[in-house]
Amino acid sequence: MTQTIAPRVRTLVLLILAVAGALLAGAAPVSAHAALTGSDPAQGAVVAAAPSQVSLTFSEPIAVGDDSVRVLDPKGERVDKGDPANPSGTTYSVRLVSGLPDGTYTVAYQVVSADSHPVAGAFTFSIGAPSETTVSVSAQGSDDGLVGWLYGFGRYVSYAGFVVLAGGAAFVLACWAPGARVRAVQRLVVSGWLALTAATLGLLMLRGSYTTSGKIGDVFDLELLGDVLQTKTGAALVSRLLLLAAAALFIAVLFGAYARTADAVEPDRDAEDDGGGDEGEPDKRDLTFGLALGGTVVAAGLAASWAMSEHASQGLQAGVAMPVDVVHLLAVATWLGGLTALLVALYRAPVETPVGRDAVRRFSRLAFGSVVTLAVTGVYQSWRQLGSWSAFTDTRYGQLLLVKIALVAVMVAVAFLSRRWTQRLADARVSEAAEEAERTEATERVEEAVRAEEAVRTKEAVRAKEAVQAKEAVRAEATERAEEEKQPAGTAPAEASGTSEVSEASMAVEPPKASDAFDAFDAEKAEAGQDSVRAAQLARQRAAAEAARQKRLRDADPNRFGLRRSVLAEAGIAVALLAVTTVLTQTEPGRTEQDARAATAASSSASATGQGSGAVSLTMPFDTGGKSGKGVVSIDLDPAQAGDNALHVYVEGPDGTPVDVPEVKIALTLAAQNIGPLPVAPDHVTTGHWSASRVQIPMAGDWKVEVTVRTSDIDQVTVSKNAQIG
Repeated sequence: MTQTIAPRVRTLVLLILAVAGALLAGAAPVSAHAALTGSDPAQGAVVAAAPSQVSLTFSEPIAVGDDSVRVLDPKGERVDKGDPANPSGTTYSVRLVSGLPDGTYTVAYQVVSADSHPVAGAFTFSIGAPSETTVSVSAQGSDDGLVGWLYGFGRYVSYAGFVVLAGGAAFVLACWAPGARVRAVQRLVVSGWLALTAATLGLLMLRGSYTTSGKIGDVFDLELLGDVLQTKTGAALVSRLLLLAAAALFIAVLFGAYARTADAVEPDRDAEDDGGGDEGEPDKRDLTFGLALGGTVVAAGLAASWAMSEHASQGLQAGVAMPVDVVHLLAVATWLGGLTALLVALYRAPVETPVGRDAVRRFSRLAFGSVVTLAVTGVYQSWRQLGSWSAFTDTRYGQLLLVKIALVAVMVAVAFLSRRWTQRLADARVSEAAEEAERTEATERVEEAVRAEEAVRTKEAVRAKEAVQAKEAVRAEATERAEEEKQPAGTAPAEASGTSEVSEASMAVEPPKASDAFDAFDAEKAEAGQDSVRAAQLARQRAAAEAARQKRLRDADPNRFGLRRSVLAEAGIAVALLAVTTVLTQTEPGRTEQDARAATAASSSASATGQGSGAVSLTMPFDTGGKSGKGVVSIDLDPAQAGDNALHVYVEGPDGTPVDVPEVKIALTLAAQNIGPLPVAPDHVTTGHWSASRVQIPMAGDWKVEVTVRTSDIDQVTVSKNAQIG
């Protein structure tokens, strides 16, 4: 009674946890892609004066290149200069040429988020008044073309290869040791290794073009490949290749030394048995333990190559999220990869190495633990990134997650049917054992009859040989006796007469030739040998017929047939589930998408009410009188309001290129209120660029901004301009 209820209760718990875990997380946890959360000037804003720079604020750190941010005038000509800078936090800026005329300008950006995904977009702002523009803001990102499709396909193949490799090996070690001798299972695991290796090499080659131009011709650009190897993602892909070399050694031992120690057929065990059976075989236990430990380390390293370079490495509690992500990926591989191996075993295992009831039961327990692990880790990851329940329906990520929920629910329902078929196989154990004993007894009777027939033929051949040898001995003895009775010349006539009679009598009987006797023996021996060959051929034919009959009986078993069909359905759903998961890992999660929408709405609202950023830009030429003492210094103050402000200082030479100087100091004075000078010491950011955050301006008014530039130990000058604050 208890044994019947317990599996049903466990199945119910499995169903609840699997659906809950799928509801709150994907098969591979995701974190935020970078999203544009603000800009200065704001999207759609109309500013009175031309800004000296454009600033973009993202939801997480990004990687920028020379052309990551472009600003285009109404004719499509670039008006930005210099490389993008990162003055503070997640804000990135690019300088603009001076003297921009009125009109609508387009800002296009293409960057790489910290979780390795390219992010592209564009928006417009206007100076003075909006105008017509020839620039389209719906530019195609580098991940939207053929290269993007190939990269996404490579990610899917890499996930699938890892699942089959790790899950198939785990199925052999933990559930079905004889599977190490099955050719179909060996091909499955090796195929997983080949798929993961090929996909990793492909991703490494595609990565440069995927994050920059998106052109297929740049896939073979060695300079881009060198740049990729310097990134976190490139290092992770190279590490994955090194770990795959270790995985190749693991596979060689698994299907080599371990396969030779595995029995062709595992004996059935009771349901309470946890899959031991290695008692008395310390060498086999040590080998199994070593493979299990080494395989776990290699699989964890492969999973870490995703966790440490993609989603889990960014966002809230990254130090906790990365190991959780590794455990999550291992659980996915154990469940789906083991399911694939079970399917192959059910359909392709030979008659002499069938997958037994106990192997299916052990996998069922392993899958249950994997799904529980998925549920726990999935809840944690969803708490990090999902954000709110409304994200399920309001964002693309949430909608894809709903599709995944349906697939997981169907898969768990089919798994429940598989467990029922497994139980029916267990109930039929007694009858199967009786049939197996009967088949074994019949086979033994056939083999015994063949052996008896061969023994009889061998005895007859021996007797025939002995008879021929006896005849030859008698004739030889008669011949020898006749020779001895011959008398020499001069003997008595009586004796001669008697001897002559004996001699004539002996000559009358001609002894048989020895060759005739040997020919007869050879004929008997040849006939006996042909009979033995025919008997062996007959035995082999009967054994093959018996094996075919057993296979037909096994395939005709309704319980095993039902298990095959249900596992096949599970595997089909798993393929679709893995595809949805791959898309999810490349989709902006709900939390980030909603934050970006809120920021866009705020910018649109500010633009509609005429409240721009209020940033102030000042440009002042200077000349310290010394060598290389001439140039231009520019000051940007944002938002140029009372309170906290961000200040940026840019120094350029006479030719407009950024230059470094030994020292730059700022002082702010409000003469009308006798305030100041308030000193500001900006920090050096990059060549020709200094910045200071949280610059306190106590009140609005006409402030004097003084800039002291020192170009040598003795050459310096102070220039100033007034700016309206507030």
